[in-house]
Amino acid sequence: MVSLETPVCDFGRPAPDFALPGVDGQIWTRDRCKGDKGLLVMFICNHCPYVQAVRDRIVRDARDLQALGIGVAAIMSNDTTDYPEDSFGNMQRVAEEYGFTFPYLLDESQAVAKAYGAVCTPDFFGYNANLELQYRGRLDASRKQAAPADVRRDLYEAMKQVAETGQGPAEQIPSMGCSIKWRE
Repeated sequence: MVSLETPVCDFGRPAPDFALPGVDGQIWTRDRCKGDKGLLVMFICNHCPYVQAVRDRIVRDARDLQALGIGVAAIMSNDTTDYPEDSFGNMQRVAEEYGFTFPYLLDESQAVAKAYGAVCTPDFFGYNANLELQYRGRLDASRKQAAPADVRRDLYEAMKQVAETGQGPAEQIPSMGCSIKWRE
């Protein structure tokens, strides 16, 4: 397992479009996922210990951001042949078990992860209402274990600011996680 950090936020970079199958049987596009105040695109998976440590917090923060008008989508781009725990069936199981309130999408070709420049799971891309990148940081101080419950909610606070002002914070701490499992 290779641990990586996300690059610095490329402010203003437009959100690439996508059309991906969701665990709910529907095809989801960027514009369908977008909320009135912006869009959060998360690259996650089922097997990564960094994601597993914060899955409940991801669900909590997504729900709270949706209430602020931020649309949310989670995309799984790992090679499911080498990582069967990330299979579509297991994605469906995880989404149901954790009560995902957002579409959980399969990027089987890995083209969407490449278009976004995703490098790890979890990798968060926060966009304003104009679909301009404003946040590329961490969820919170968690790593392979969840940080204390009262830790600062970096992602939530940044995206709340985006919802209110259209701009993300100048200072952002990179997310850290397992590398995306690219196909050969």
